[in-house]
Amino acid sequence: MILSATKKFIGQIIAASILIHLGNIRLDSMHGVLGFNELPEAFSLALSYLTIIVVMNSFNLIDGVDGLAGSLGILTTIVFGAYFFAIDFQAYALLAFSLAGSLVAFLIFNHQPAKIFMGDSGSLMIGLINSILVIKFINVADAPFVSLQVPAAVAVGFSILIVPLLDTLRVFSIRILNGRSPFTPDRNHVHHLLLDRGLSHSAVTLTCVGVNVFFIGLAWLAKPIGPNYLLLAMLVLAFTGLGMLYYGNTRRRLVVASDADGRVKLKKTRRLSTSLVKETGDISKN
Repeated sequence: MILSATKKFIGQIIAASILIHLGNIRLDSMHGVLGFNELPEAFSLALSYLTIIVVMNSFNLIDGVDGLAGSLGILTTIVFGAYFFAIDFQAYALLAFSLAGSLVAFLIFNHQPAKIFMGDSGSLMIGLINSILVIKFINVADAPFVSLQVPAAVAVGFSILIVPLLDTLRVFSIRILNGRSPFTPDRNHVHHLLLDRGLSHSAVTLTCVGVNVFFIGLAWLAKPIGPNYLLLAMLVLAFTGLGMLYYGNTRRRLVVASDADGRVKLKKTRRLSTSLVKETGDISKN
């Protein structure tokens, strides 16, 4: 059965409400981000709903390449699981490692060429569990009672989910600014940009996982500078890389060209200027 985006969104709200109101999985503090700490009840609820729904959708939307969502899910759950195991939060460590083990078995059949696919239910489940883990991580990582305190917990938590999370926030923002629904499909995702540069599904997956590992290492090493400067540094690096990837796009295109004898041919090119694309579009309209 195929569900519309509206029905999926309603289901996500129901899942988030169960976690927040029955499971007490919520963000009560900004932990120093932009100078905010403890949050009013209404703002805490709104931020918690937003976090859970965005993280759920981030894994759903990044699932556009064989093995990508599963590989990122393994990375994030291993990192969260290792931390919770280190501070003796065994229930959360078990939750994280259980999902990681399931995804390892799944990837045996999901790597390119994939024999099975996780679909919306699988990717949304990965996102749901990661939303639980990241909220718990942010709430306890800088608490005085834990054995391994992590300054700048919000920034470090963001770094663990940076590839799917930032890609979703960026794509949602572009769609909304263009007057479209944030759930409207397009080819602006980071894996589409990498595919357009000629990378295979496996190469795209390795690239995204490698970038995610880099940002986790960066956040861990730079956590003493505080959450604000760390978040700013990561965002600058990430958007610089995305800008280079977007504007340096070398997707192969078919171009109509004529030779010296006036014969029309179809030729492949790896780079096509914006002006040429516009002129070609104008000609086709006429």
